[in-house]
Amino acid sequence: MKQIKVVQIGCGKMSKYIMRYIYDLGGKVVGAVDISENIIGKDIGTIMETEAKGISINDISRLSEVLEDTKPDIAVITTLSFLNDIEDTIRTCITKNVNVITTSEECFYAENSNPTLYKELDILAKSHNVTITGCGYQDIFWGNMISTIASSTHKITGIKGSSSYNVEDYGIALAKAHGAGLTLEEFEKDIASADNISEDERKELINNRNFGPSYMWNTVGWLADKLKLNPTIINQKCIPTTSEIDIHSDTLNMDIKAGLATGMSAVVTMETEEGITIEAECIGKVYSEEDFDKNEWTIYGEPNTTVTINKPSTVELTCADIVNRIPDVINAESGFISTSKMPEPTYKIKY
Repeated sequence: MKQIKVVQIGCGKMSKYIMRYIYDLGGKVVGAVDISENIIGKDIGTIMETEAKGISINDISRLSEVLEDTKPDIAVITTLSFLNDIEDTIRTCITKNVNVITTSEECFYAENSNPTLYKELDILAKSHNVTITGCGYQDIFWGNMISTIASSTHKITGIKGSSSYNVEDYGIALAKAHGAGLTLEEFEKDIASADNISEDERKELINNRNFGPSYMWNTVGWLADKLKLNPTIINQKCIPTTSEIDIHSDTLNMDIKAGLATGMSAVVTMETEEGITIEAECIGKVYSEEDFDKNEWTIYGEPNTTVTINKPSTVELTCADIVNRIPDVINAESGFISTSKMPEPTYKIKY
């Protein structure tokens, strides 16, 4: 197989691992872009904490030019969480005939939260014979791990999951998306109020590209697709998390005072025609010294099975899944393709 060439879009905390893992598997980062003046012009080896690679980080405004000059096989987008926010970046990649893999949580299963834009990008990607995919930690620990356990269960009645993570590990965009640092009144206005609507109002928001899904919204959609379930009702509720003591956030460059939102808990519940209820909670917040990542899922049926993973290295696991999935995306059918429609992820020794 020829060497896989990658352009890295977003050179923050996660790119440190992603770019190094790409080189370890025999790929090559041929270009990189970012918005931060603090790193534009630096060699990517500075971000990776390795020797210089001879590749300088460009301003993202030069993305089209970088793609044209380097002609990569795929672009890795590790910037923002919502599809609307990375639409222009994805369109630029597609029109340059470059595949896309992204950590954007909504892109894990955008069909159920932004179907209008999903369909537009799916058609555009097919016209350029490229593939768009969202994956990362959820691909394994909220997705394929659960569907695999389900395959050894008889007569499932329900699935319940909970996952927590430190928003400090993922950069400022994710921390802000979780409401970290907001007053409770600001959280209610900016985040929670979006859930206090009727089913018809939510459908209108979704169809008009104005819905802000929690990450588990897309996850339960992925699980339903993977398990061949037919959703009937889906809703979500976002609740702020708080602390009784002040907590410093390096990412936000502030002390979050006691009583302010440190992040949020988002619970998504889906009912299906098959009578199986899926309930999934994600807790993303600025951690105190006592907090740690945890991932726990229970499948109710015959038999009941619970899997608990304490202190997973969520960032590294996310990055490794992205890098291991790159060949799958390159070889997939064209379009905006969920990993629920791809082969199960596999360990890669070399590309």
